[in-house]
Amino acid sequence: MTDAQWRKIALFTDLTDEELALVQPLFTVVLKQAGEYVIEEGEKGDEMFILVKGRVRVTKAMILKGMKLPLAELKDPRKVLATVDSNKYPIFGEMALFDHDVRSATVEAIDDSEFLVTNRDRFYSMIDTAPALLCRLFIILGRRMSLTVRKSNSELVKLTTALALALTRQ
Repeated sequence: MTDAQWRKIALFTDLTDEELALVQPLFTVVLKQAGEYVIEEGEKGDEMFILVKGRVRVTKAMILKGMKLPLAELKDPRKVLATVDSNKYPIFGEMALFDHDVRSATVEAIDDSEFLVTNRDRFYSMIDTAPALLCRLFIILGRRMSLTVRKSNSELVKLTTALALALTRQ
């Protein structure tokens, strides 16, 4: 990828040439075939992915593992949260850079896809080489995650309101 393409990635838009040169070696290129999982909900992981070519589908299980509901008769009841292409270089799995928890959603390649990938150890290596840059990148990622939480909260309010209305009409 060219430096101009790297700068189209929201995380790197405002980096200087020197900062970009420090960040680029932290990432490797990973190819995924259509139908292959990039991230699997419930699995542990420490990698962040940036989609640079292709399309992916983001899904979430509709029921918790082990629950017995009518939906459980379906093979794998999942809700599609998003279908995205590489036009805006979307980022997936960034929470893994902050915690050691399991993945919160599944990301599956729809087409053969290409990703820039880093992991927690490589990303945190900037503590020694570029701590101010690492701090700026964490702020950008934190804002992204904050926006996601706000959207989720809004959706949760809508769902609980709809449920309350449905229950009062019975």
